[in-house]
Amino acid sequence: MTKVPVVFCFDDNLLMPAGVCISSLLQHARAQTFYDIFILHATDCRYPQSGFLEQLHLRYTNFRITYKDVGTIFCDAFEIRNITIAAYYRLLIPKLIKEYDVVMYHDIDIIFRDDLSDIFFSTDMSSCYVAGVNFAGAMGKEGKQYINNLGLDWKNYILSGDLILNLALLREDHIVPLFEREVNQSQYIYQDMDIINIVCKGKIKRLPPVFCGSLEIFELASKKIEQPLYTQQELQDVLLHGIVHYNGVKPWETVCPNMDIWWECYRKSIYYNPQFHFDFFCNKLDDYDRLSLWRRVKILSRYFTKGKIK
Repeated sequence: MTKVPVVFCFDDNLLMPAGVCISSLLQHARAQTFYDIFILHATDCRYPQSGFLEQLHLRYTNFRITYKDVGTIFCDAFEIRNITIAAYYRLLIPKLIKEYDVVMYHDIDIIFRDDLSDIFFSTDMSSCYVAGVNFAGAMGKEGKQYINNLGLDWKNYILSGDLILNLALLREDHIVPLFEREVNQSQYIYQDMDIINIVCKGKIKRLPPVFCGSLEIFELASKKIEQPLYTQQELQDVLLHGIVHYNGVKPWETVCPNMDIWWECYRKSIYYNPQFHFDFFCNKLDDYDRLSLWRRVKILSRYFTKGKIK
């Protein structure tokens, strides 16, 4: 058996998407892969006692879930862009999870399409605090300027939604207090992502984009855009089997790129609710019907000229 430790952090409002996310993780696991899942949550979260995620045992045996209560820390922390306090909890992983020296962290607004054991065990973390995928948004003028103003190199700035963390080294170098200080004293636009890149500067490893296929990365891959951060082969791998990260609008809330991937996973999960499925798409058809003819033509034109991202 190959044991892979994976950490998630979320609040009660994201329980159903978390169930779909973890379903996709377990669905794509190899026969010998066992996921040791840790979930960090605030004291007042209700879902650890609800049994909602434990329903996954009705279908899968290749996992266990351990809940870690973070208390009320960061309750007054800076919030922006509708990202909740739970986003900061990943900064506490080295302190709260003593069972492992290296773990993975993932947001729950993602769909897994492959087993994670290969990239987890093949990534040498001996001299790095954290490993992640380069931020595609850093290539724009505003992105470069913002990151440069933080004193960072935009080519080495990583996304924080999918990470490998060297907990042993982070603990040894007492990095968590530095994370906490930044949360308490600063108001960064990208919150935890800025903090990780600032504090871990110089000890960050680059991972291929297949590990965090953000919406921007999928767009680069589908259009085969030449740029300095990823090779074309890496981008093609994202299209075929990369992690799908909905780092913007959410497919369970509205229409967005790659929504078909999320809804197919939802349909196959034990959490599937036909009424929720019907209501979502029925409402979207109603929205479409209310558009003017010219707006419909523009939408169809965009669809056929740009192609559908798969």
